[in-house]
Amino acid sequence: MISEKKARKWMWMGLLAFVALQLYFVQEMLAALMLFAGAFAILATVALALYLIDRAGQWSLEWAGQHSRPALHLARRGWALVEDLSKKPFRHPRSEPVR
Repeated sequence: MISEKKARKWMWMGLLAFVALQLYFVQEMLAALMLFAGAFAILATVALALYLIDRAGQWSLEWAGQHSRPALHLARRGWALVEDLSKKPFRHPRSEPVR
């Protein structure tokens, strides 16, 4: 039959193959972990950028709302002045047209 020496040799080869497969599995898992961590980091960076853009937009709208009040007041005064000017006639009431 099979000698004890040959059986021991095959046992060690099988054990080494099992350990090698386990190490390969661990390597694959670590590689997958790195890929998923990289993808998560990219998505987190994009989400952070969108969040910061949104916050900057909210801040700028709030700032513009606070600082637009004087401009709005000036625009209303200008509109009232234009309305008053449009109601006045262009000619003096007693003037005669030029011939």
